[in-house]
Amino acid sequence: MADEWEMMVTVPGSTANLGPGFDSLGLAINRYLRLRLTPAREWEVILRSDYLQGVESGEDNLIVRVMRRAFEEAGADLPSFRLEVESELPLARGLGSSAAAIVAGLSAANCLLGNRWSRKELLQKATAWEGHPDNVGASLYGGFVVATWDGEKAEVIPLPSPPLTLVAAIPRTPLATAHARNVLPKTLSHREAVLGSSRSNLLTAALLTGNWKSLATAMEDRFHQPYRAALVPGMEEVLSRAVDHGAFGAALSGAGPTVIAFCEEPQEVSVFMRSVFEANRLSVELWTLRPATEGASVQLTSVGNRSTFERKTEGVKG
Repeated sequence: MADEWEMMVTVPGSTANLGPGFDSLGLAINRYLRLRLTPAREWEVILRSDYLQGVESGEDNLIVRVMRRAFEEAGADLPSFRLEVESELPLARGLGSSAAAIVAGLSAANCLLGNRWSRKELLQKATAWEGHPDNVGASLYGGFVVATWDGEKAEVIPLPSPPLTLVAAIPRTPLATAHARNVLPKTLSHREAVLGSSRSNLLTAALLTGNWKSLATAMEDRFHQPYRAALVPGMEEVLSRAVDHGAFGAALSGAGPTVIAFCEEPQEVSVFMRSVFEANRLSVELWTLRPATEGASVQLTSVGNRSTFERKTEGVKG
């Protein structure tokens, strides 16, 4: 391996569920996690974002742990690096920060190992880390993904991104995914499950065909939002009334607490969402987002013998 090289990894964040698509629908967004890796005698993890406060800065960093396991599975020892991390994704807000970190670590390791795993194989590894495939699928492939996982095998179908704007109302207080999952019921009635499934089907069809008027009904969820409403004051009002203020539909982003709304023009719905959350004494930051059409990317460059890296700069297989 050449003495002087650097690797740049860029991974989009994501919003998942989109209402009834619980653990199965994901959309990449144009906010990113970026890594820069360079050779070093000892590990050094440098966090260059206010959003990364509290993140482990040593070898227990999630990205480092993901890379180490990947190397172990390949029967190789993970070398030491200087790892610089920049993030536009706030932690524990439902915008796929952990999924982006997992995908970034796997993408970096895969490149250094000569692209030994296809993208489908990376999906299996990322899903096993994350526990569901929607966020990691969106970060890995980009665009809109429909996914499933039975605990052993993940399947993802990447689809074109809807040409819509998203308004994201991001509470300044985080919400741990584990806590958000603890409020969910262990079972649903057959009637509720059928209704929830049909809404998810309608949502997928609406996003693929551009039938935006159907999103208001399609994003009415039965799987998780009713049980998580108490965790985000004002959420119920935003979900029920956003369509009266310029949105096609609104949903809790992932496990929350961020709430997103699909629209064409963001101004009216942004004002509405802020007013509702302020009335409920919840401080939020408003972002205007677009879908990210490209998934994880890796660029490896060398100032030494470039031929050493030719096989590693090829696109990921499959």
